[in-house]
Amino acid sequence: MNRQADPMAHPRTPPSTAPGSPASAAPGIRIDAIADVERMESVPLAARGLPGSTYEALAAGARIDPPAPALSFFLDVAGLRDPVVWTHEELLSDIHRTANALRRLGVQRDDVVAFVLPNLPETHLVIWGAETAGIAFAVNPLLDGAQIAQLLRAGNASWLVTLAPTPGTDVWERVSAAAAQTDSLRGILTVDLVRYAPEAQRAALAALAATTGPTIGDVEVRGFAEVIATAPHDRLEFPPPTSDDVSSYVCTGGTTGLPKIARRTHGAEVYDAWAVQPFVPDAFHTGAAVFCGLPLFHVNAQLVTGLSPWSRGAHVVLGTAQGYRGEGVLDAFWEIVEQYRIRVFSGVPTVFAALLHRSAGDHDVSSIGYALCGAAPMPEELFRAFQERTGVRVLEAYGLTEGTCASSVNPAARPRIGSIGLRLPYQRMSVGIFDDDDTFLRFAAPDEPGVLLISGPNVFAGYVDPDHERGLWVEADGARWVNTGDMARQDADGYFWLTGRKKEIIIRGGHNIDPKVIEEPFHEHPAVGLAAAVGRPDAHAGEVPVVYVQLVPGAAATPEGLLASVAPRIGERAAQPRAVRIVDQLPITPVGKIFKPALVRREIEDVCRAAAAGLPVTVHSVDVVQDPARGHVAHLHASGDVAALREALAPFAFRIEIHDR
Repeated sequence: MNRQADPMAHPRTPPSTAPGSPASAAPGIRIDAIADVERMESVPLAARGLPGSTYEALAAGARIDPPAPALSFFLDVAGLRDPVVWTHEELLSDIHRTANALRRLGVQRDDVVAFVLPNLPETHLVIWGAETAGIAFAVNPLLDGAQIAQLLRAGNASWLVTLAPTPGTDVWERVSAAAAQTDSLRGILTVDLVRYAPEAQRAALAALAATTGPTIGDVEVRGFAEVIATAPHDRLEFPPPTSDDVSSYVCTGGTTGLPKIARRTHGAEVYDAWAVQPFVPDAFHTGAAVFCGLPLFHVNAQLVTGLSPWSRGAHVVLGTAQGYRGEGVLDAFWEIVEQYRIRVFSGVPTVFAALLHRSAGDHDVSSIGYALCGAAPMPEELFRAFQERTGVRVLEAYGLTEGTCASSVNPAARPRIGSIGLRLPYQRMSVGIFDDDDTFLRFAAPDEPGVLLISGPNVFAGYVDPDHERGLWVEADGARWVNTGDMARQDADGYFWLTGRKKEIIIRGGHNIDPKVIEEPFHEHPAVGLAAAVGRPDAHAGEVPVVYVQLVPGAAATPEGLLASVAPRIGERAAQPRAVRIVDQLPITPVGKIFKPALVRREIEDVCRAAAAGLPVTVHSVDVVQDPARGHVAHLHASGDVAALREALAPFAFRIEIHDR
């Protein structure tokens, strides 16, 4: 029998104060082609009756079937058959408690509530409760203390919710150090794992959690559960936010600590959660279960496996505090699918690569209708192999924080492998042609490559620091567009295809890494004159960072010595470089900028030659080019077992052309 969600719960009653109707999600509408997108747009978006805030969307979903399960959580895979469960009625009640408690603590509409938490039920309560009372600010719990402090200051956080002291993690130690460096903080709320742990461990956990003390300097420290326990559960004590109010702050770098913080609105979040649903018909409804394994500081986990299913009365399964990274989660994944009858899950290429080699065995996984893939390009061979071996349809999608989350999705009935799908209804998405000075010239013709642009109701409200918006906006065709920095083309049927990235972000396992996080510590080393971090193609993670270094004239250093010296100063774990390459001269453009595409091509060539090593094949030459329509293409002239070489290179995202010699 499932454990009850909250042993301190007040009697729960279905809410009756929130407007918005479940019918606004337009059940029965499905998108199979661009004509369906255009047909939806014949009805004005304003006539769709979308809820005015994320709170109202959650309340509308809760009214569909209040006693139905909304959230199931297990702390480790040993407890996957004995989760803690919230019904929709209970989940909304605890969101009421959280929002009301925050307002009683003084959080107003423009106040920022930061959270540094792993994947816990309380993380969802904080996200939606803070959005209702003020502004929720997601901070990656893997960052070091200095980076967390930098973000808290940049976001002007007034309250912070984080993990209490817990064995096996130093989150509290890093966050408390950061809090001591943040003048804007008025208080900290701590979340402990006592209620989720086995009975034998609860006393020790409670004792450790109690060691936080009442203050950090002048900042008050209180327990989250105790603070929300006495707040009203059946209603809001204040008016809900409106669609134009800022709902959340999200760092655009994903795993970076740089203070580039996007401001999202309630209207944008509600729209985006609603607009993806017609692409995955029958995935989000009462009785359907959705697995959440991506981190909740990421927009995908919050919306695609949070707000979107809950707005339709569906069931979200939150698997361990570390999600897919949790011990044994991937090994037990197909058992989880069978236990909860998972209908849809969202992942990144590394997750699909890991699951490809884990057989479902005797588990009944027939409930799965779709798997959504985003955050990084998925190699076509992995795409095909996963579908053939598991029978699960993979729908590749595209989005960015500046577009709230999703901007395009492959339709379930007609997905195209390698494409990022069709644009969301009511959101404009196009390809722009720019000159060498990055001045917009015109929109591209079908299949003409250019820079991907988006405009519409999901576009964010700008960065906290407006200086970060230089070069971001394009005014064209009577609209304001976001320049995504991604290179793409659109075919005659409306499908979009990525062909490369104009921006230099390194994507490691779906995590975005700003090269500056790596380069700046290297530039502080006395032997380093210039440093350039780029992504090396990787069969498992998509890309891993490597650093090219040009030494100061007369200086001496080794790659191993530089890596050992600098790596400890790179605060983000995912940003730790795989290797250091010392070169005599970094390639530069005519105006003196480091030309990173040449370094990327060098890495691709090295990957090709490394893949051939040990095979009965001879590679005579490798020529890597940037194809405007297909992205990076490696042309190999080889003799011998060319088929084996082709198979060895299949897991990589770049294209290959092997010419027999």
